[in-house]
Amino acid sequence: MPAAPNPALPPIHTVRGVRVMLDSDLARLYGVTTAVFNQAIRRNLSRFPSDFVFEISHEDHARLISQIVISNAGTKGLRSQTVILKGRGGRRKPSLCFTEHGAIMAATILRSPRAVAMSIYVVRAFVQMREALLTNAVILKRLAQVDRKLLEHDVVLRDVVERLAPLLSPPESPPPKRKIGFHPGNR
Repeated sequence: MPAAPNPALPPIHTVRGVRVMLDSDLARLYGVTTAVFNQAIRRNLSRFPSDFVFEISHEDHARLISQIVISNAGTKGLRSQTVILKGRGGRRKPSLCFTEHGAIMAATILRSPRAVAMSIYVVRAFVQMREALLTNAVILKRLAQVDRKLLEHDVVLRDVVERLAPLLSPPESPPPKRKIGFHPGNR
C-alpha cells in the first residue's frame, strides 16, 4: 500500500460566495497538466453539475488577480527566431472553479496513480473534517445543556439569597421601652 501523499494544499478561493479551487491548482495537485485535466473534465461533463464546477466570469477573474498571480494574455510578444508569436503567456479559456464535491469528482475521472492516491487523500481529509465538526457539535450541545442548568441554578440561588437576606442583616433595634412611673420628659 503506497504511503499517503502529503502535498502542499492548493489555495482555496471564494468566488461568488462559494469556496472553490481552480483547475490549475487541482491539476498540479493530481499530477497532470491543466490542459489534460480540463480535457478529462469536459469529456465527463455529465458528472459535473453546476454546483460542482463552473467557469469563472470576467468580473470574478479580475477579483482573483488581486488574490493570485495570473499572467495576462496578449500584452507581450515572444520572439522565436524568425516568427513573432503575439499573445502567448496567458490562458485562452476561462478557469474552471471546483467546489469540494467537484474536486473529489475530478479525482475519480483521472487515471494516474497520483490522482487515485490524491482522491483517497481528499476523501479521508473531508471525512476527518466532518468528524471534527460532529465532535464540535456534540461539545456545543453539551455546553448548551450546562448553560441551561446554570441558568436554572442561578434562579434558585437568587431565590435562596432573597430569603436569607433578612436573616443575614442585623436585627432592627426594638423601640425603647417605656419606664414605669412618672417621668417629666414622657408624655
